[in-house]
Amino acid sequence: MNRIANTSKNLLKNGSAKVLLLVLSGAFLIALPSAVSAQKSFKKSYPASKNVRLDLVNRTGTVTVEGWERNEIRISASLERPYASIEPSSHSGQIRIDVVKANQGRGEVGDANFTIYVPYGATVDIETRIGNLNVSNVRGVYVRAHITSEGDVTLTNIVASKVTAKNVNGNMFFDGIVRPGGTYVFKSVTGDVNVRIPLESSFRLLATAPTTRNISLGSFSNTSMRLIGNGRRVVGKVGGGSATLTVENLRGTISFLRR
Repeated sequence: MNRIANTSKNLLKNGSAKVLLLVLSGAFLIALPSAVSAQKSFKKSYPASKNVRLDLVNRTGTVTVEGWERNEIRISASLERPYASIEPSSHSGQIRIDVVKANQGRGEVGDANFTIYVPYGATVDIETRIGNLNVSNVRGVYVRAHITSEGDVTLTNIVASKVTAKNVNGNMFFDGIVRPGGTYVFKSVTGDVNVRIPLESSFRLLATAPTTRNISLGSFSNTSMRLIGNGRRVVGKVGGGSATLTVENLRGTISFLRR
């Protein structure tokens, strides 16, 4: 009788363990799709001319734009909950993505993190409220990167006649060529602004750092440079002065680096 009772107890215990295991497995399987679906992806490609224009207005998230040799724009985005609607449009040589407009009237939406490949000769105009903006290997007429609140701007290997970069709270880095007759504007409120250009560049400079008075010209210092307002501003010319370079950082530093 004792042997039968012990056997019954063991079966009961084993049965309970199996039931518990099944319950836990079920809970895991139910939770797994939620974890996986916490992030969603978006992908779309467009045939494009060499001088296509990309316009992107984001709310929050990182945007990375990179030039390549194909006549194609390839858009990839990873979306975080609550998922933002992504509605690209193509018209007259322009690809436009306006995340703000597409989600107008909604409450909060999650980050939309973009990676976009464009032809080398594309014009790039991107902005976001919060998030980093990165543009590299672009040789179009115009590059604009604008952050209205917080994030870093990084522009690498840029060869454009007009470049405009602005942010409020974050660092800024420009690495590229200053074209003759070009216009280059870099403005920030706080953080470090670093401009790396060839030593043989030709431009007129207006650099302003009213709070820190920390403007480092490096190899670009010459006798034409004048300090104004006890070092708050530097005005001068490098080479023939054919391009215009304006750098402003209200509460941060400005540095020029030799490329």
